Amino acid sequence: YNEYKSYLRNNTMQLFVQTDELHCINVEEHQTVSDVKDQLARDLSEVVVTHEGRPLADDAVLALLGPNTTLNISGKLLGGKVHGSLARAGKVKGQTPKVAKQEDKKKKKTGRCKRRIQYNRRFATNVNTFGRKKGPNSNS
Repeated sequence: YNEYKSYLRNNTMQLFVQTDELHCINVEEHQTVSDVKDQLARDLSEVVVTHEGRPLADDAVLALLGPNTTLNISGKLLGGKVHGSLARAGKVKGQTPKVAKQEDKKKKKTGRCKRRIQYNRRFATNVNTFGRKKGPNSNS
């Protein structure tokens, strides 16, 4: 912070500007980003100046960035093109018919519980009757 104050007292500060190569320039505290563009860039409309990844407006004052700051000057990137038409987005989901949710069936017992039920059915509650043995699916 003390370095920053000393630079402001001198009314000049040093900036590093990264284009194709690194430039070291001295600027006054009242100069703006557009002044740096005029010094280093050829085509001003196709150039964007960034500081720490954020684009800077042309009227931004360089003294607010602090001394020994690095600015990046690069060309604008084309963007905004979308592959395919968005008019057909969600087409398949819209075409599929809505099916009502099925009620949950009672799940089968497994493991120890199943063996216990099986034992009780076969041996524990079995009453000895005369005649032929009934099968497990007979309801009589």
